[in-house]
Amino acid sequence: MPKFLILRFSSIGDIVLTTPVIRCIKQQVKNAEVHYATKKTFSEIIEHNPYIDKKIFLEENLSGLIHELKKEKYDYIIDLHHNLRTWLIKSRLGVKAFSFDKINFEKWLIVNFKINRLPRVHVVDRYMETVKSFNVTNDGLGLDYFITEQDEHVLKMLPASHQNGFIGFVIGANHTTKKLPNEKIISICKKLTQPVILLGGTEDFQNGEDIEKTVSASIGGHPIFNAAGKYRINESAALVKHASHIITHDTGLMHIAAAFKKEITSVWGNTIPEFGMSPYYGAMNKGNRTLVELKSLSCRPCSKLGYDHCPKKHFKCMTELDENKIVVSLQD
Repeated sequence: MPKFLILRFSSIGDIVLTTPVIRCIKQQVKNAEVHYATKKTFSEIIEHNPYIDKKIFLEENLSGLIHELKKEKYDYIIDLHHNLRTWLIKSRLGVKAFSFDKINFEKWLIVNFKINRLPRVHVVDRYMETVKSFNVTNDGLGLDYFITEQDEHVLKMLPASHQNGFIGFVIGANHTTKKLPNEKIISICKKLTQPVILLGGTEDFQNGEDIEKTVSASIGGHPIFNAAGKYRINESAALVKHASHIITHDTGLMHIAAAFKKEITSVWGNTIPEFGMSPYYGAMNKGNRTLVELKSLSCRPCSKLGYDHCPKKHFKCMTELDENKIVVSLQD
């Protein structure tokens, strides 16, 4: 019985993007036992995944985790994070390991010199490359995300105005340069023809309150409800699952939406879809996605991740984005 340890410590979207590897190993390698190690903070994301035999969490220190992992006597490590922390784990465990290519040099070239040597390969397929020697292939079924009926009870707590359908608008992201300014979000929400639920983390709560207050005060606007920071990640995932359409920045809930095969309008600021992180449905699914970005801007991408403020001080990648493209994408 081959025993696999999969490593991916963060963050929400990156963990969701590893789910095809988990499923394909479990289903295609005879008698495979699959363990998954991640940060305790992200335990809820894999909590209900039936393809994982054991979940192991990094809490206070790496040495404690390594001590726990050593006792498991793994046959193989599948490193889908590939950083110093996972290098230390692989060194200490001393078993055969397979690591994915982060294409950092190619990303550096396009960020700093706008030389595009990026492979036209989604990160999911680069993750799958790590298990090809086991004759594991991509089954084309896309991403997984598992929630329970209890998580879906959040739907009963929504205002009456949102009980018959809504658009989900993910207003958060890890970095400011990946997010539309509030005034843009407000303007878009005013133009939408369905009730809107704002989604995000606790750090997005106040922005959501400001947006809800302003939109609600406008004449003729559709109802808006701020859910950002009010619910657990799996409860937010339930809202994503039941939305008619998702508008989102390049962030974790975008990938959860793709796992539920939702219609997605993804909005790109300083990062670009060519990094391999666009909504992923899998070859066997017909997902409907629209990518909205300002391709003509010569300073994009300015980072492979993002910044707290625009390094050029103009933030044109978001402020000059044609918001009507977002609105129209929901009408097609």
